[in-house]
Amino acid sequence: MPRRSYDQYCAVARALDAVGDRWTLLIVRELLGGSRRYTDLHADLPGVSTDMLASRLKDMERDGLVTRRRLAPPGAAFVYELTPRGRALLPALTALADWGAPALDEKRPTDAVRAHWFAVPLVARLARHFTDGIDVVDIALDEGEFHVVLGGDGAGGDGADPGSPDGGPGYADGPAERPDIRLRMDTVTCAEIAYDRLSLAQGIASGRIVVTPPEVPGERRRRKRTTTA
Repeated sequence: MPRRSYDQYCAVARALDAVGDRWTLLIVRELLGGSRRYTDLHADLPGVSTDMLASRLKDMERDGLVTRRRLAPPGAAFVYELTPRGRALLPALTALADWGAPALDEKRPTDAVRAHWFAVPLVARLARHFTDGIDVVDIALDEGEFHVVLGGDGAGGDGADPGSPDGGPGYADGPAERPDIRLRMDTVTCAEIAYDRLSLAQGIASGRIVVTPPEVPGERRRRKRTTTA
């Protein structure tokens, strides 16, 4: 069945033809963190039906936003990932997050939450604070851990840059393999940082954010041997 169009010679209308359907931009949000299996996408998009998710992914493939590829053995599963055109939606999602921030007051009992949902607005805030020498930042919340790549040569949790292929900003779920720094905070603090209600410097100074350097590989094993000797 062909997809409906606004049939308007307007860039906004053309954009909405591609990404204006329900769930499409949230799928982009998930895939900005790197390639994902269908089951992973479904788990992190609570409320979407399997039929709706499959339909949206098919539309996004057709519109050149998403590609699907099979992982090499032993994985051999299909994963979805954004094309360069799809990744170019990061600034649009950042602007939408800023615009929607005033509606995020107290968390409702029915609200789902995933730690990495804060990553999109955090990229700009972290880049503003860490201006030199910090490219990969681990963020640890009670709900989980993710990492943000501000640029440069930072590596994601699987050894690959979760940002754009040219080394631009991005994020991925889980801890990074080689982070430059790690930030531990609660969800409320993370939301206040992400939506400019609290600066990172204020959060650190007040103790609401705990900053730790990354652990050197092998350090934990050496420390255990020293303790038991």
